[in-house]
Amino acid sequence: MTEIITGLQGEIPANSRKGVPYVAGKKNVAACAKHYVGDGGTNKGINENNTIIDRNGLFRIHMPPYYNSIIKGVSTVMVSYSSWNGQKMHANHDLVTDYLKNKLRFRGFVISDWEGIDRITSPPGSNYSYSINAGVHAGIDMVMVPLNYTDFIDDLTLQVKSKVIPMSRIDDAVRRILRVKFMMGLFENPLADLSLADQLGSQEHRELAREAVRKSLVLLKNGKSADKPLLPLPKKAPKILVAGTNADNLGYQCGGWTIEWQGLSGNDLTIGTTILNAIKSTVDPATQVVFNENPDADFVKSNGFSYAIVVTGEHPYAETYGDSLNLTIPDPGPSTIKNVCGAIKCVVVVISGRPVVIEPYISTIDALVAAWLPGTEGKGVTDVLFGDYGFSGKLARTWFKSVDQLPMNVGDPHYDPLFPFGFGLTTKPGMVRSTSAGVVSRGANVFSLISVSIISLLPFSLFI
Repeated sequence: MTEIITGLQGEIPANSRKGVPYVAGKKNVAACAKHYVGDGGTNKGINENNTIIDRNGLFRIHMPPYYNSIIKGVSTVMVSYSSWNGQKMHANHDLVTDYLKNKLRFRGFVISDWEGIDRITSPPGSNYSYSINAGVHAGIDMVMVPLNYTDFIDDLTLQVKSKVIPMSRIDDAVRRILRVKFMMGLFENPLADLSLADQLGSQEHRELAREAVRKSLVLLKNGKSADKPLLPLPKKAPKILVAGTNADNLGYQCGGWTIEWQGLSGNDLTIGTTILNAIKSTVDPATQVVFNENPDADFVKSNGFSYAIVVTGEHPYAETYGDSLNLTIPDPGPSTIKNVCGAIKCVVVVISGRPVVIEPYISTIDALVAAWLPGTEGKGVTDVLFGDYGFSGKLARTWFKSVDQLPMNVGDPHYDPLFPFGFGLTTKPGMVRSTSAGVVSRGANVFSLISVSIISLLPFSLFI
């Protein structure tokens, strides 16, 4: 995943010194490796929680992405809200200064998270002067203070003047920040190059996003038996049903951190193509597409549909708002699956930021697709549903049967997943796609189960 650093900053020169930040030019941006360190291993997966693990485990599982980021010339590292064995990372001098800066020789700058130093105390901000002291002493060079910046500046200045915080600590922070700014050329070109603005949302970028969608989809089930697959779906059918809360909701497709922090519901958030509209533009013009968000079973049985596509899943969330101890699909998702798939051949497309509870419905579903958060390009989903491209994606995370199994990772004695890490069925494009009286004809469809041998799995928490 650290390859994205090169994509953002540019290819680091062969003779570059390890740990020194590198940005190639005006068309590149500084990358940030976050959230340092152990953010992906918090107790019960709760945001800003405590990562309980010994030093060897922390360095073996959670630290490798940071080694690689530094080698790639990453410019900044952001500290995590979380704690390690009870100590807040924003106050951890051992890991921020002694290890990251001194041992790994990282020469970029360390930045706090949004109001990160406030959270050193409980409740947040209850001893702001202490929090400033602890965060700056830990080795944070740039402090993200979105609101009470005057209080921060006044208190920091007072602590420096009274020598509670040594000037050498300030010099270190300034030196690191200036190093990155000089490397980026911000003094020669302080403003963004507006000639690049017309590339935002360009058709070229949308096509790339569409490709990313179709390659990331994971086919988890295809037919009640291997010799009777449902996918790819025929484009030419008399009448098909599209159901589910996520079928015609661009905000749900995109998830959180889309324009708004928590994202939004509906189609006014940004420009894109919903999965429903993608289906309508993909099927034969003579095919009637009926959309009913949450139909009852009688409606499904009485309308003579050839097949149904149910698009359901999670609502948008970001950070703590996404914490869940049950990981269930919100209502009316389960009833929609039951009503539709209990009455007609159906494919269920799950829109989610993570594996969710699906085991109770598996036997009812004919085909199941994990679409994650496909974003604005709904046609990336229909590209594979209707066979213009084959399914090729594999699970990057174990899909559990029940939350009672969690935490569960490859190699655990109790490893008994619904779908194992690396699982993904494949299909080939170019099949015969037609129906006669609602019966799917499947020419030379290829259906195969990829068996993956897992040697080791090192989960990591690097988001750039």
